Amino acid sequence: MKKRAKQAAPSDGSMSLSGHLKELRNRILVCVVLLVAVFALCLSVAPRLVTMLTDMGQRYNYVYVYIAPQELFLVYMNLSLVGALVVCFPVLGYQIYAFCSPGLSAKERTYISGSLVAGGLCFLAGVAFAYFISLPFMLRFLIQFTGEVDVAASISIQQYVSFLLTVFVIFGMVFELPVVSVLLTGLGIVRAEWLMKGRKVMIVVIFVMAAIITPPDIVSQIMVAIPMIALYEISIALSKLVGKARKTAAEAA
Repeated sequence: MKKRAKQAAPSDGSMSLSGHLKELRNRILVCVVLLVAVFALCLSVAPRLVTMLTDMGQRYNYVYVYIAPQELFLVYMNLSLVGALVVCFPVLGYQIYAFCSPGLSAKERTYISGSLVAGGLCFLAGVAFAYFISLPFMLRFLIQFTGEVDVAASISIQQYVSFLLTVFVIFGMVFELPVVSVLLTGLGIVRAEWLMKGRKVMIVVIFVMAAIITPPDIVSQIMVAIPMIALYEISIALSKLVGKARKTAAEAA
């Protein structure tokens, strides 16, 4: 019996369904292997990371305890997982972009690739803002209440680290607002005029969102809401610039 001839590749350069599935499998495999490797590396330095985070609270006389045998280990695991995702984000983002790029136009590839780079930098900027500005203020404010009553502040290490990671993620996502606005404006989905008209409504929405995503204290809500309002104004300005650039390019074409 003659061997079946291999199926010829499409002449237009497109890929078959099996080819797409194989590519997807390979890219997922790369991501999983990298995540496991970086997770193991982060787990090896997890005690140092926990010490770095607890030092922030110790400046304001926080005392940490763990109330379950596995609690500290779970803190190491959670912190290592978050660290692995952050470190691997550039590779993960590239793998997603490379898989989707054949179906995108040249303009869409430009906007999306630029947004991935800018998004990563803005996320790190949000984390840095939380670490150096917002969190010290929040921790100092919250510990002041113990001076009014005869109660010692013995903080669960799991709850403390979870609180910090939540704040990091919130501020990291908040700082993505200008990037998302520029991307949507560049793709023609959003206009600067729409953002300007919805400014008053968005301010109310921002304060409601800040009340939902932050711990139940007014200081944390304000510390999240004010940067979100400032970033919304920056988003409007950037959206205007991108809109003008699109209009100029359309007139020149």
